[in-house]
Amino acid sequence: MIKLIHVINQEGTKRLNTYQMVRKLIRNRPEPEIFTLNCPTQQVLDLICNKWTVIVIYCLAYQTRRYKQLERKIEGISQKVLTQTLRKLEKNGLVKREVYPVVPPQVEYSLTPLGETLVEPLSLLAEWSEENIAEISKHQNLSDIADLR
Repeated sequence: MIKLIHVINQEGTKRLNTYQMVRKLIRNRPEPEIFTLNCPTQQVLDLICNKWTVIVIYCLAYQTRRYKQLERKIEGISQKVLTQTLRKLEKNGLVKREVYPVVPPQVEYSLTPLGETLVEPLSLLAEWSEENIAEISKHQNLSDIADLR
């Protein structure tokens, strides 16, 4: 796994110095099979690289939650998409679904040990997103202006 290194620049602000590190790491390894259809990486990316999947995993990283708690916590997710996401994560061993024999039935969702291994990389992705959203928005706005011309 690639670890991100925080560097303090002359102004005393934090920036990520990953580009050179990643380039060095990649150049010293053989080209992966990621470009082929049967590559395990492609299969896993297909599973976890979905906005709602990432958000559900991140939400469950904090605590075990019931369905309605997840639905209330995650703004904008529909019942259908939440149900599909939870089923997919459970089927692939990332989320555990616990049904308690009470009336009315109580169901809780939590990350499995395998699911917990995704928390660190997703935290890094969330951190990167927060640090770079202004730059991304700037480029989106410039692109939108160019499209209007």
